[in-house]
Amino acid sequence: MKENGDKALPAILELREIRMEFGGVTALHDVSYKVPPGIIQAVIGPNGAGKTTLFHCISGLIAPTSGDVFFQGGRITGLPPHRIAAAGVSRTFQHVALFKSMTVLENIMLGRHPRTRSGFIGTGLRFPAMRREEKAIRESAESFLDFIGLGAAAALLAGTLPLGKQKLLEIGRALATEPRLVLLDEPAGGLNMRETEELGELIQRIRGKGITVMLVEHDMNLIMDISERILVLNFGRRLATGTPREIKDHPAVVQAYLGET
Repeated sequence: MKENGDKALPAILELREIRMEFGGVTALHDVSYKVPPGIIQAVIGPNGAGKTTLFHCISGLIAPTSGDVFFQGGRITGLPPHRIAAAGVSRTFQHVALFKSMTVLENIMLGRHPRTRSGFIGTGLRFPAMRREEKAIRESAESFLDFIGLGAAAALLAGTLPLGKQKLLEIGRALATEPRLVLLDEPAGGLNMRETEELGELIQRIRGKGITVMLVEHDMNLIMDISERILVLNFGRRLATGTPREIKDHPAVVQAYLGET
């Protein structure tokens, strides 16, 4: 397999020597990689490999110690999360982070915030433009709920949904920001087989809308079924890249990730 084959690919996201140090611990060791647009890109590796740390660096939750992140050709290294979201990058988290005392629809509407135009004064005084925008936000949120299959649950409190539905709702809220790239951090965690199959179908529909999906996941069946390219991390280092077939047969991956010799 050609480890540097991604250099010739067009990139929606480019990582240049991303290094992340926490005290005396180095979580990421100068990771470089390019993600082509419009694909499902998986990131795998053992626990502690640096996968979620990489997502944090991309989405702005933390700034890398060194290195740069480029999105659609523009440098986003160190920008705050809301500016990165407004640029077109959204994400979900390992542990569901919803506003559980708000309705399902309201959670999706919150995801529209990076795309709103009414300022503080207009919102407080309820200017006509603000009322029109609020109506458009609600209608748009309803369409996203239909897309993820939760239209019938719009009026329910988010906290009353089972885990599988909460994970779908969090994906829906990420989509409501109208991203060009969405980062999904272990979306299948805690799901049963049927829910995981439905999740895989949803991710493929997201890709079908022209949105690039970057996916951290431990469910190897899901990864092999839906991803087009895979980046393997091990102890914070780039171990291998390639197609699912190439990664499955890569000796270093088999040894480090699957625990076989």
